[in-house]
Amino acid sequence: MKYSGSDRPDLDWSQVRETVKLLAVSAAQLEGGMKMSDESVSVLTASFTGMFAELDAIARLLQDLAPGPERDQALHYCANARSQIDASIVAFQFYDRLQQRLQHVGTGLRSLSAIVESPERLYNPGEWRKLQNDIRERYTMEAEKRMFDAIHEGKTIDEALALSLPSPQADDDVELF
Repeated sequence: MKYSGSDRPDLDWSQVRETVKLLAVSAAQLEGGMKMSDESVSVLTASFTGMFAELDAIARLLQDLAPGPERDQALHYCANARSQIDASIVAFQFYDRLQQRLQHVGTGLRSLSAIVESPERLYNPGEWRKLQNDIRERYTMEAEKRMFDAIHEGKTIDEALALSLPSPQADDDVELF
């Protein structure tokens, strides 16, 4: 059965179906973008890992040379390059957090879509509460939970964003690997 759309509405047209379509497009865009960026980040991670190994090999060779200003300068350059690679690895960890958040958004959009397209669930407050609990339970970062709670307490998006910023004592510290 073909449903009418907003481009050709008829008596079967439904704003609920239009909402579900938009939710599906949003989820697909998120997931597609994440897949593409994952591939790029994998290449970058492998490159940085390789560069780090090459720098270690160069530093070991330099250590075996007779001490002198050129050797010391080359070792200094190796140390600087390692520091830059370490900073890049930390940046990748922030990217990983972004990926987690986007996955949560995509999953939430899919779940929301499932409720909206089911009349039995759409008008059932228990289903909505279950959805909200499921979404919140998926969050792994305290900042996400603070934002979720703030929105559900009636705060604006800007207020929720401000509350979701990590506090100095936050348990969301970046783990170095």
